[in-house]
Amino acid sequence: MSTKFFTNKDDNSLLKKFDGTLSHIPNLYFFDALVGYFRASGYFKIRPFLEPITKIRILVGINVDILTKKYHEQGKLFLERPEETKAAFINKMTGNIQDADYDEEIEKGILKFIDDIVKQKIELRAHPSKKIHAKVYIFRPQVFNEYSTCEVITGSSNLTCTGLGANPESNYEFNVSLRDYNDVKFATDEFESLWLEAVPILQEEAKEIKNKTYLKDDYTPFELYIKMMIEYFGKRVEYDPYNIELLLPDRFTRLKYQSDAANQGYAIMMRHNGFILADVVGLGKTIIACMIIKKFIYENGTHSKVLVVIPPALESNWLKTTEDFQIRNHFEFITTGSLDKVLKKENYKYSVPDKFDLVVVDESHKFRNDYTQMYIDLQEICKTPRKRPAENGDTRKKVILISATPLNNRPQDIENQLYLFQDKRNSTLENIRNLQEYFRPLNKQYDDLSKELRKDLSEAARNKILTKLKKLFQKLRDEVVEPLVIRRTRTDIENNEEYLDDLTQQKIKFPKVGDPIPLYYDMNETLSCLFYETVSLIVGRNEEGNETDGLGYYRYKAIEYLVNEEDKKLYSKGRTTVESISGRLAAIMQTLLIKRLESSFYAFKQSLNRLQTAIDNMINMFDNDKIFIAPDLDINILLAEGLSYDEIEQRINQKGGNNRIFKKTAFEKSFIKLLKQDKTRIDELVKRWSKVKNDPKLNEFINRIKNEFFKK
Repeated sequence: MSTKFFTNKDDNSLLKKFDGTLSHIPNLYFFDALVGYFRASGYFKIRPFLEPITKIRILVGINVDILTKKYHEQGKLFLERPEETKAAFINKMTGNIQDADYDEEIEKGILKFIDDIVKQKIELRAHPSKKIHAKVYIFRPQVFNEYSTCEVITGSSNLTCTGLGANPESNYEFNVSLRDYNDVKFATDEFESLWLEAVPILQEEAKEIKNKTYLKDDYTPFELYIKMMIEYFGKRVEYDPYNIELLLPDRFTRLKYQSDAANQGYAIMMRHNGFILADVVGLGKTIIACMIIKKFIYENGTHSKVLVVIPPALESNWLKTTEDFQIRNHFEFITTGSLDKVLKKENYKYSVPDKFDLVVVDESHKFRNDYTQMYIDLQEICKTPRKRPAENGDTRKKVILISATPLNNRPQDIENQLYLFQDKRNSTLENIRNLQEYFRPLNKQYDDLSKELRKDLSEAARNKILTKLKKLFQKLRDEVVEPLVIRRTRTDIENNEEYLDDLTQQKIKFPKVGDPIPLYYDMNETLSCLFYETVSLIVGRNEEGNETDGLGYYRYKAIEYLVNEEDKKLYSKGRTTVESISGRLAAIMQTLLIKRLESSFYAFKQSLNRLQTAIDNMINMFDNDKIFIAPDLDINILLAEGLSYDEIEQRINQKGGNNRIFKKTAFEKSFIKLLKQDKTRIDELVKRWSKVKNDPKLNEFINRIKNEFFKK
């Protein structure tokens, strides 16, 4: 079916359309272009096709250059002021030429553009007042009437490399080609009207553009040398690749221990596709990571995209640091619990996995268990080949893992993190090609020794096992950790003479943390009984370790009690069942309550009240026969904000996915009974703790601060 529309699919670009038009329409004399964006580095792409054209006229806007906000602001001053319009155009064109990827072909093309202006083959004008957003290309003969063969192309394509479809990552373009005389006449009349209002860019301005860029003829020997280096080595000559400090923002203190870690980390990452940055807290891991990332962006290309996986609490710090490094536009941030959104094709908030060149995982120790869906999702993202290969053709992503504690207990902790950038059976480590075979005996030996330690042993037997464990981890450190992990403590930095001199010269001292001081406080008999009864209720065990009737945390187990298996599948992920999800949520709440109780009575009572409210809300949902299960919404907050059930239902429907509204018949009958059982126990706890007005631990702490700690 014939159509006048065309896109840039299947190599059907605007550039190809120009070639066809100029090759098959005879006697063309004029080529007029009305465009919002014009790039000298794009003009040379169409220049060979324009050789038979006698007169080329290009009319551009001067206040719509999206590459820099500065020109938007300047645009307010340009209106109807020809000299400032010329100056703005010269500045914009100069920047375009200077920023273009340099090679001999591009230089010759841009020089031809300058030469065409000087010889008046091309007339160039900039409109001083209209915010031009049009893209119109008119081809017509010198004698132009209703019997002429002519054409006008209009649509989305600008006169740039991307708009023309001259590079593999061009935008999606949609254009139409019209050859009816009335269409071409209308376009020509509009063009002529704007042309008369526009400011000419004459030969002298063209010469000025040439003299302000690397296109000039009078080179110093040094400039000639640099030009040769750029031609030969490309963009790598802009920075000393060994001086990574140049990538640090000006207001940041340059610390040698950080720049050394950045250089080392970059080298490891490029050799092994990733590494673990495991410096202790306070040494600036985020800054070191950003130095590495900026160098990677510089080396890999400005198209580079970086995905940062972070706990929500760290997002603001990352946003600020990436802004300071001026690399924010290359980043997308996602929280650890939302990784599945990157993998969903219908989700348009995040780029798809193959768009990312580099993945950064902060607090990577959260991914030490390979059976969790969170880990499975992250591994798929990291192992998906990137769409744009590196210069050497490699499509593997680079990965930076950040954690002060990458190895908590077991060898398997670090093993699973390594698999985010290493192949199990074909690693990049010279002496350990099969990591799976390497770790298997280590993990077994660790498990066996750990079991032995739990037995009632003599001190000598225990020390013997501990010695074996020490040797096991020494082997792991020498053979795996050393090549793939960067870890320094503050003591390591201070014991390095070069680093210490650097810190001393910059008057930087690490704070000294003293040993913990135990503070003892007394609870009266009534409070002591309440405390231990509360612990027993939270954990479901008494002081002797025997099971008791404790909290079941059924508010967080609703999906486990769904009757329909299809409903359960909405919340299952791979090997993760609704039972395991419910169990983990309950365990999290149990741990949270214990931590709050040990922290302060005020914090505990706040958590207790929130749990009471959450249970009440769930019971009320049953009473209203509308039970909201919405992982992407906080139903308790919405209810606290005063939203009605109908309003919440509307939000759930808008969210879609596995955010659903169930009737009470969708749940096992026992669930509401168990929920009310928890409510009875929580209500009693809230009542008893509301009578506690004093916190002896807080009192002792305040007393020591006043009378001891601040008097030293």
